[in-house]
Amino acid sequence: MSVFVHQESRVIIQGLTGQHATFHAEEAMQNGTTIVGGVTPGKGGQTHLDLPVFDTVDQAVGETGADVSGIFVPPPFAADAIMEALEAGIGVIVVIADGIPVQDMVRVKRYAAGRDAIIIGPNTPGIITPGGCKVGIMPSHIYTPGRIGVVSRSGTLNYEAVQQMSALGMGQSTSVGIGGDPVNGTDFVTVLQAFENDPETDAVIMIGEIGGQQEVEAARWAKENMSKPVVGFVAGVSAPPGRRMGHAGAIISGESDTATAKMDRMEDLGVHVVRNPALIGETANRVFG
Repeated sequence: MSVFVHQESRVIIQGLTGQHATFHAEEAMQNGTTIVGGVTPGKGGQTHLDLPVFDTVDQAVGETGADVSGIFVPPPFAADAIMEALEAGIGVIVVIADGIPVQDMVRVKRYAAGRDAIIIGPNTPGIITPGGCKVGIMPSHIYTPGRIGVVSRSGTLNYEAVQQMSALGMGQSTSVGIGGDPVNGTDFVTVLQAFENDPETDAVIMIGEIGGQQEVEAARWAKENMSKPVVGFVAGVSAPPGRRMGHAGAIISGESDTATAKMDRMEDLGVHVVRNPALIGETANRVFG
């Protein structure tokens, strides 16, 4: 089993004919993902990578039965692309773009309210169920099928943790990059809840960053609602207060936003906290093994 995407997922790529989308779609298909078409306005009726291209998401869904969309369009057009996918009834929307204006995502969140859809991202490496479905830009070869869920704000630390786990023979059920922007589509709690409800996920690794209180809120929710162990890490121990680090979501706005403060609080709430990112796999092996 897995969360959000699986072997039966039928994926379309918005912006399929672009260079980056082409590269990552090819790689995903080589690793077993069922991509059924793409959307590029003005190129409907053409084929690309031997896949049909449509002018609109609605047409693509009608023709292919797609239920997942990967959005590879430039940031200024991403909000419209997300809302188009929502309108067409897509259930899982993965938004790769980095740099979508915050007010655009606020508009998207308002539009998505009340709809039965999961938006992953923006500014995300994507989501992968190893051996079943990948929608994103992560390197498939480091992931192995298994029973540990991974949820992360950081793309590179997601890869680091997974590589450490895979080297120790610990596979993943699903790995979700929720993205590091201040307004993102889904949050830690939503993903933890999905992992808790998944009978084939036994434990979870949660990787956070400085900025905001998402990680602490997730740890509090896990303490009250999860039966599965959680290993946690927060990046940015040496980050100075008030300085933006890397992207808009990673900024310390108060003492409780620091990595150390968040990890202390998470530990108090029962998360198995790792203080050194090089030890994530080792700690997971000790806790979960």
